Amino acid sequence: MATFRGILGFLWKLYVGIIFVIFALALYPFFLVLLTSERGKKVSFQLFVFWSWMMRLFCLYHVKKVESAELPEGPYIIIANHSSYLDIFFMYSILPKHPFLFLGKGEILNYPILKTYFKGLNIPVHRKDRAKAAQSFHQAKKAVRQGWSIVIFPEGGIPDDDNPKMIQFKGGAFRLAKALEIPIVPITFTNHYKLFSDPEMLLGPARPGISRVYIHPAIETNKIATLDLTELMDECFTIINRPILEEHPHLR
Repeated sequence: MATFRGILGFLWKLYVGIIFVIFALALYPFFLVLLTSERGKKVSFQLFVFWSWMMRLFCLYHVKKVESAELPEGPYIIIANHSSYLDIFFMYSILPKHPFLFLGKGEILNYPILKTYFKGLNIPVHRKDRAKAAQSFHQAKKAVRQGWSIVIFPEGGIPDDDNPKMIQFKGGAFRLAKALEIPIVPITFTNHYKLFSDPEMLLGPARPGISRVYIHPAIETNKIATLDLTELMDECFTIINRPILEEHPHLR
């Protein structure tokens, strides 16, 4: 039975991948033009929102905001646990009114079409190159001054084991929030790993269904200022982890 479910999951991943590629190719010419100017980047964000909604529609994913706190005026740092690629694609339609950029792994630049999408609007991070990492930090500061919020997955990637059990946070998102004196908005995805597991897990779980999302109250700048870096990381980890432990008590 497990093998049968695995085969069905693989076929579903294949279907989702096909839908993704169709929209990537169809929208590519529009992004190619829009991402050449700052004004075009704002329009391209709305195009990503449209793409996100189309992925949800064609792939039969419904998003349920179990908690949805009122967000402050941007910009701010958005942080979330990372258990699936759905975390990325759904973020646009979950927060469509708050333009943001992703600060993510530079390895994405190795893929020709994705390179245009990612580098044109988002900020690649090369963790093994300190000079390039510092450059990414300055790019993020510039983007915030231009009114963009920044999305960072502080785990640094999808955990290899016991997903959705979170792994230790890296400090970049929290240093950035402190340096820029802007709020942090924590978000939790509790079941994306069931809806679309890492594609490298060929027979891993994947199916249509309801995405469960928790948008937590923002951590304001006055509180961020009172916490040192470790305390801030622990505070955010606890907030994001709470719904995961509630829905998956075996991870406690």
